[in-house]
Amino acid sequence: MANYSILLVEDEVHLHDALKLNLTLEGYEVSSAYEGPAALNLIEHAHFDLIIMDVMLPGIDGFSITETVRLKNNQTPILILSAKNTSANKIQGLKIGADDYMTKPFNLEELLLRVSKLIQKSSASGPINSNDHYQFSNNHFDFNALEAITFTGQKITLTKKEAMLLKLLIDNKNNVVSRERILQAVWGYNVFPNTRTIDNFILNFRKYFEKDVRNPLHFISIRGIGYKFQDELGK
Repeated sequence: MANYSILLVEDEVHLHDALKLNLTLEGYEVSSAYEGPAALNLIEHAHFDLIIMDVMLPGIDGFSITETVRLKNNQTPILILSAKNTSANKIQGLKIGADDYMTKPFNLEELLLRVSKLIQKSSASGPINSNDHYQFSNNHFDFNALEAITFTGQKITLTKKEAMLLKLLIDNKNNVVSRERILQAVWGYNVFPNTRTIDNFILNFRKYFEKDVRNPLHFISIRGIGYKFQDELGK
């Protein structure tokens, strides 16, 4: 098994230790955070294949951390593990970008299974079809390597979600792609990211790949519907 890395964010020490032990026995590399600010610092400076997130944390709560992570376009899978067990809590967690939500008390075997499924899904996700290279206006994309070189010569590492959204828009060049289709293709049926998340992805694409961010030629917003990609002046 690959040494996948997990960040465990849980302030209840005994539960934290028990989870860490069982995850380690499954072959995962587990890093620990017991409060919100420490978790955000680790997420910003290290790579993780999965984040297991409590909600009621000292400093910053788990919902706020999840939303902050998603607004920064970090698409690391997040499994919320919380005593907040109402439908409204679960919907809130999923809307702000969590990939799964389990309530305490929980079945350990079920938790380990969900952890495995989330990591497998994330590691298997990638560009939408086999055309690995694309270029327009001196922007060059290598979707297989998750890399881009902008018209200014800057090399950028793409997240998997960025690559998937770019590929979806490029594959549908000159056609409007609805928000609903984007959510289905990039985030999946059961996860509903905050609307701002998609907007922020498009804003970042403009910053990277448009010569005039305020007057974009390539990544066009269609009010109330979705987005359209065009390469050279609408061609």
